[in-house]
Amino acid sequence: MGSLKIRRIDLTANNASTQLAKLRDQFRPESEVVSAQAKKLTQAVFGQHLTPVQAVERICNDVRSKGLPAVFQYTESFDKVKLKPDAFRVKKEEMAAAHAAAAPEFLEVVRRIRYNIDSFQHGLLHQDAELRVSGQHEVTLRYRPLNRVGVYCPGGAAAYPSTLLMTVCPAKAAGVNQIIVCLPPKDTGAYNKDMLAVCYELEVDEVYRVGGAQAVAAMAYGVDGMKPVEMIVGPGSQFVALAKKHVFGQVAIDCIAGPSEIVVAADDSAHPHYVALDLLAQAEHSPGVPILVTWYEPLLDEVEAALVKRMAKLSRADLAKDSLERYGAFVLAPDKQGAIDCVNTLAPEHLHIQTRDPDGFAESVQSAGAIFLGPFTPVALGDYAAGPSHVLPTGGTARFSSGLTANDFRKRTSILRFTRNGLKDIAEDVIYIAKKEGLTAHAASVEQRANDNGPAARPKPKPDKVLAAAGAGPAKK
Repeated sequence: MGSLKIRRIDLTANNASTQLAKLRDQFRPESEVVSAQAKKLTQAVFGQHLTPVQAVERICNDVRSKGLPAVFQYTESFDKVKLKPDAFRVKKEEMAAAHAAAAPEFLEVVRRIRYNIDSFQHGLLHQDAELRVSGQHEVTLRYRPLNRVGVYCPGGAAAYPSTLLMTVCPAKAAGVNQIIVCLPPKDTGAYNKDMLAVCYELEVDEVYRVGGAQAVAAMAYGVDGMKPVEMIVGPGSQFVALAKKHVFGQVAIDCIAGPSEIVVAADDSAHPHYVALDLLAQAEHSPGVPILVTWYEPLLDEVEAALVKRMAKLSRADLAKDSLERYGAFVLAPDKQGAIDCVNTLAPEHLHIQTRDPDGFAESVQSAGAIFLGPFTPVALGDYAAGPSHVLPTGGTARFSSGLTANDFRKRTSILRFTRNGLKDIAEDVIYIAKKEGLTAHAASVEQRANDNGPAARPKPKPDKVLAAAGAGPAKK
């Protein structure tokens, strides 16, 4: 593969903070980073230059106002597929046939991975909580699953059965009754037999042939043949991420995910080839963001040499090299604490710690989507089979958001019950604050109850006012 031109950042340099911020923010969904091919296609579809944000707004608004015809129009324009209404939803017989034809070893692997995910996600579920003060009050926090959830599964470069597992299984663990899946109408999506087989295995009844921003809009607003959902989850292109951002508020979303990223934090104990392979595993997503942070300077050259050697054996070597050179970085920290500070600034999706004391390093990390400890825990384990979902925050958003879990598919409801004595005990404080805020009706609603013995008992209705049993006619005098 020849030499590798990967940027190097020295954290002792004056402009280091600016370089780190640029590194972190390069793939924000609203950025104007878009390929020449995508620009050309957008111009052809809309007849004018639109930014990604403008294009997504146009698509979502059209789907909302025009429904299924707009979905079909954009599917034909972007995916070059002319769908008919009867092909929009994948028939259950198609999924059953794909499942029956699937390789037995493939289904066995799917079942083992599903077991791992289910075991982990069921163990996370919050239980109802209750606080009681005898004779005074009881306050309960109750959890209920969402009723209907939409899963978006990309299919641009490849088919991703792992994404189906990492999104559908947590929703199932939460108790969601209806799960729908949208797959692009391609051989790597809704026409991929393995993807349909996994949907059948996971007991997903609704699968639709639609991708891109139009799929997100259809799930959010509903179209003929597809009822709207309450939450949309799953990764996708920049257009998908922006569409999720656009419909947020109409529905809940998991996160606004960008390209996959990794930070490897390493010291002199790290194996250069292990580090190189971890970086390449993200780079081959293309785009992917692979970053090495170390305070052991010789490791930088050792890893670069290992990258060149390993890339020669990759099927996607050219794409990986492009990601490394365009989006990757080698960061030299002055010491361990400097490396920790750098990691917290980047707030990466994946953090792989390959140091002499990975646990101690991890304790100081405040922001990361998922942390992988030690030389024998490559990120690929989390991507495919370990149990936690691989749907994780990207682009520095791990500073305030977290990876997808079963609890994200559940709603919390507070339930309160006070006795008369409980009301009187708290009334003075409530009345004081309510009047302080000028909300006198709030205050009165408590004050009235606290100062009297409650409403007078209503007299029992007279017999001639009581309705007779159903079908017996009016009561006789």
